[in-house]
Order: sequence, then structure tokens, then C-alpha cells
Amino acid sequence: MLHVYATLQTLGFRIKNRIQRDETGATAVEYGIMVGVIAVAIIATLMLLGPQLNALFVEVNTQLKGIGTTPTTP
Repeated sequence: MLHVYATLQTLGFRIKNRIQRDETGATAVEYGIMVGVIAVAIIATLMLLGPQLNALFVEVNTQLKGIGTTPTTP
């Protein structure tokens, strides 16, 4: 009878250790979800601000081209 009890207790400890170790997999899934949410937020922000950023870069490019063609006098 003592042998059966010892076997069941050992089995219980092994199951407990496996459950505790499996939490790392849940953490990896949580990080994956966070990365996905951040990626969606970045894409949404770029979709909303994209035209404004494009206009800004076009204006800066135009002004830089104007600086290169304007003669300077010392």
C-alpha cells in the first residue's frame, strides 16, 4: 500500500512540475499577441498619417531642390 501511495505522490509532483513549466508557452503567446496589436496600430497610424507625411516630404524635397539651383552672392 505504501508503494502505491509513493507512486501516486511522485506522479502528482511530476504533473505539478509540468504545469508550472508550461506557463512559459503562455507567455510566448502573450508576447505574440502584443506584437500583433502593435503592428496593427503602426499600420493604422501610417494609413491615417500617410498622405500628410507624403505632402511634408514632397514640400521638403521641393525646397531642397530650390536651394541647389538658386545662385548665392558672397
